[in-house]
Amino acid sequence: MKIEGKEYRTIWFDEKKQVVKIIDQTKLPHQFIIKDLLTVKDAINAIKTMEVRGAPLIGATAAYGLVLAIIKNNDQTFLKKSSEDLINSRPTAINLKWAVDRMMKKLSGINSNEILNIAINEAKEICEEDVKFCENIGLNGLKIIEKIYNKKKDTVNILTHCNAGWLATIDWGTATSPIYHAHKKGIKVHVWVDETRPRNQGANLTSYELNEEGISNTIIADNTGGILMQRGNVDMCIVGTDRTLSTGDVANKIGTYLKALAAHDNNVPFYVALPSSTIDWDIKDFKNIPIEERNSEELSYVEGLDESNNVKKVLIYPKKSKAMNLAFDVTPAKYVTGLITEKGVCEASSEGLKKLFKKS
Repeated sequence: MKIEGKEYRTIWFDEKKQVVKIIDQTKLPHQFIIKDLLTVKDAINAIKTMEVRGAPLIGATAAYGLVLAIIKNNDQTFLKKSSEDLINSRPTAINLKWAVDRMMKKLSGINSNEILNIAINEAKEICEEDVKFCENIGLNGLKIIEKIYNKKKDTVNILTHCNAGWLATIDWGTATSPIYHAHKKGIKVHVWVDETRPRNQGANLTSYELNEEGISNTIIADNTGGILMQRGNVDMCIVGTDRTLSTGDVANKIGTYLKALAAHDNNVPFYVALPSSTIDWDIKDFKNIPIEERNSEELSYVEGLDESNNVKKVLIYPKKSKAMNLAFDVTPAKYVTGLITEKGVCEASSEGLKKLFKKS
């Protein structure tokens, strides 16, 4: 997608310099900085500090992290240790482990002369697959938006939470992909963007990328969605997911569950968009999903521009106050209208997912 009219992806490999390049998302929306990752430690740090974030992009970064590990030392022991460190960098997003496991399986038993090229090609393939998956998610979700538009004959108002846009993937995004496709087709859409505390990923990232594509959007406080639904100002919700169980339960950014409850109470369709790499086929009870708890300073401090256009970090809570910063919550399948995947739209249930992905 575009930034200031130029096409970008969120991550790519510079063959000449043998480095991985990313858009540093901690600097958006006030600064656009492309950063070089030189080592596997750089990749791990980028994931931990959320210079890259979003389940698909975290997975791609981990894949390229293994490429960087091989460039430094193609010994299998070092590679195995690097893979473990990458998996442990953030616990909730399943794509991280999926990508690392896929890379390690591909690299198993490969001799030292071939391993780097094979690793680079596999990491690139993971990225290309994600682009195609997200594009197809958009085409499948477009049908839902079209149906609402054809019935309403007016702007479709869509509420989204956090950033499940192209900045969270390689391109297109998950929750935003149907919106981008609708916009390209000439369907009038307007997006209610939850600011998404504490890191304000909706305000800082989703609104930013929608602006760059010329899509009408309005940032709202996280607790505003309910009253907008009561007033009939929301036609549908689309969110992303960091891990979806085979039962249809969805782990996503903290606050998603409350939006689903409000949508359910107001008969507003609540869809979750995801590539198949985000499905956890093993865990059956959502209470067993590891929920990341991040540094409480993400809550107590905020960043913004001062009068001189300098980025400043300021304390907003009393110094003596404690804060708790859970990064994700789980929305039970019963509150999800449907799952929008690269293979189609299905019911949020074991039966729906098994039928769509032909699992026994």
